Amino acid sequence: MARQVRIEFPGAFYHVMARGNHLEPIFRSEDASFSDQELFLKTLDEACQRYEWKVWAWVLMKNHYHLVLETPKPTLVAGMSWLQNTYTRRFNVRHKQWGRLFGDRYKSVLVEEKNRVGSSSYLTTLLDYVHLNPIRAGLVNRAKGESVMDYPWSSVVRGYALSAKKRPNWLRVTEGLELVGLTETAHGRRKFVGRLDAAASAIEAERAGLTEIDGQTLHSTLRRGWYWGGEAFKESMMKKLDELASGESGLPMSGPYTGEGQKADYALRAAELIISEGLKHFKIKKGNSAAFDELERGDLRCVAIAWAVRKKTSVSLRWIAERFAMKSPSNVSQRVRNFGNTPRKKLVLELKKWCEMNEI
Repeated sequence: MARQVRIEFPGAFYHVMARGNHLEPIFRSEDASFSDQELFLKTLDEACQRYEWKVWAWVLMKNHYHLVLETPKPTLVAGMSWLQNTYTRRFNVRHKQWGRLFGDRYKSVLVEEKNRVGSSSYLTTLLDYVHLNPIRAGLVNRAKGESVMDYPWSSVVRGYALSAKKRPNWLRVTEGLELVGLTETAHGRRKFVGRLDAAASAIEAERAGLTEIDGQTLHSTLRRGWYWGGEAFKESMMKKLDELASGESGLPMSGPYTGEGQKADYALRAAELIISEGLKHFKIKKGNSAAFDELERGDLRCVAIAWAVRKKTSVSLRWIAERFAMKSPSNVSQRVRNFGNTPRKKLVLELKKWCEMNEI
C-alpha cells in the first residue's frame, strides 16, 4: 500500500487516526478502577510531556482512536512511534499477549489551523468531526435524549466540560472554545456541549460532523487525502515537500513511499510548472489548456514539453494526452518515445539544456 511522506515542521496541526490490527479492539478492559482507555490516556499524557504536544480534541472508540494534534516542535513521527509502541507493550503485558496491536501505520492528515470565528473552517469542523464520532457510531442516541456527554471517552467529557484545574495542561480547551466564539467559563463550556448536541440532532447521525468545504469532506480526506485545508494551504504544504526533496536524502516520491493522493497532487503541480516554463521558453502563446490546441499538429515544441513532463513527473499518459491535446495515451507514448530520435537534434539538445538550467 502506498505511503505518504510525513511532513513535519514547528507548529503543524494533524488529524491522527489509528486502528487495531485486523480491526481488533485496542481497548478491551472496562475495569472500573483503571480501564484500557485510562491506560491509553496516561500514555498520551506522557507523550505530550515528552514531545511537547498540544491536543485540541480526542476520542477513543473500541477499535480505533482520533487525535487532533498541534506539534510546536517537529515531533510527530518520533512521538507517534513512542506513543503506539509504549501503549502496545503496556496493553500486551496487561492482557498477557504479544505481537502488534495496531494495523497499518497511523494515518496523519495535515490541517489548516487558520480559523474564522463562528464559521465552518477546517479546524472547527475537524473538532466537531472527532467529538461526534460516538454519534455516527450509534453509541449516543439523540432521539432518546442522550448527549455527547453520555460517551465518557472523548475530550468533551474529559476536557471541554471541565474547569482548567480538572483537565490536563496539554489539552487546548480555551483555544477550542474560542474557535466557535465561546469563552473559558462554565457558561461557555455548557454552550459548547449544547452546540455539539444541536449539530448531532440537526443532521442524520451517520453524517454528523461531515461538513463539506470547497468540495472536500472530512470523510473523503481521512480515507484518501493527505491535507485538510484550502488551496493556499495545499500549496504551502507542497513547498514543504520541495524542501524535503532538496535535502540530502531527497523525497521518496515513488514505489511504496508516497500516498497516492499526495503523490498525484505533487506530480500535477510539478507538471504544470514544467508546462509554464516550457511555454515561456519556446515562446508559445501564453494560456492554459488552450495553449496546445492552437499549435499545429506535430509541433515538436509541444512534444518537447510533454517529453519533459513524462521524464520528470509521475503524471499519467492519459493526463498528458488531455493536457497537450494529443489523441490518446498510446499516441503520447509513441511521440515521446520517438522524440529523442527526431532528426531535429537541435531542439532535443535545447530542451535538455533548458531542463538542466531550470532544474526541472
